[in-house]
Amino acid sequence: MATEEAGIRCVLSKIVSSGEGGPGHLGRWDGHPLVHPSLAIAVPEDAPGAVIKRTADLCAEAGAVLQIHVNEHLASVERSLKSVGRRPVEYLHHLGALGPQTLGAHATLLTPSEMRLLADSGAAISYNPVASAWKGNGVAHATLLAAMGVRFGMGTDGTRGDGFRLVDAGETAQRLAYGMASGDSSCGAGRMWLEHATAHSADAVGLGKVTGEITVGKAADFLVVHLDVPELTPSYDLRWELVRLAQRDQIAAVVVGGRLRLWHGRPPDWDAPALVSRAARLGPEVVRRAGLHRVEPA
Repeated sequence: MATEEAGIRCVLSKIVSSGEGGPGHLGRWDGHPLVHPSLAIAVPEDAPGAVIKRTADLCAEAGAVLQIHVNEHLASVERSLKSVGRRPVEYLHHLGALGPQTLGAHATLLTPSEMRLLADSGAAISYNPVASAWKGNGVAHATLLAAMGVRFGMGTDGTRGDGFRLVDAGETAQRLAYGMASGDSSCGAGRMWLEHATAHSADAVGLGKVTGEITVGKAADFLVVHLDVPELTPSYDLRWELVRLAQRDQIAAVVVGGRLRLWHGRPPDWDAPALVSRAARLGPEVVRRAGLHRVEPA
């Protein structure tokens, strides 16, 4: 498959809202060196409560992650209140499906009691700052989640693939949504954001024992980053500067599982330009078939 050919590490999820296919998916990829299976239910109202509970239990037994959107926007909260009488995080807790195996996407509209449920249950959150700007009703209170001991990693929901720009967006969104109002001039500082983009993100997707930091016993997954660039010279606080100033063109190498996967933006063992050319040919047809409509000023 493409993930194996490219040599990237992947948490591959299968949507199982119907209650079928979960064990087969987990079994197919069990023990694979790069592909780590997980199960997903798009939103709690997409599946019966019994299916959500069974899927959560299945993931817990397999050491996998259950991915599910929670408290993303007002529409999702109101749908949940109307259908089951509880907010999404409350409902997962009521079902017994909120636990260390649960990865909730977005969580932008959390009450204090829901934050407490997340912290007490050990569930994790995917903090998706760019998605908040594009289509959400709020920004997840990441610095408060960190202070309460809620596990969270940096996520995208398909909005941004550049890790440095994502971390910058995460810190900026936090500053605009919460830091300015409270006079918090650090908003977690550079260290918090780098940790949540690396080790804590690996932990959130269930790979904390596999990767996320350079240490004995974990996979050799790392980046080699050029630091001798004008914007980092002289350097006063490298962690802050990596969050705010670093760019992906400074990445000299990407190593996954001890193997070189990218060198100065190019893969050493497969044809990247051919892939880009194929995407350029196929992309417009895919968009045409999807029937998308652009909404913007003329």
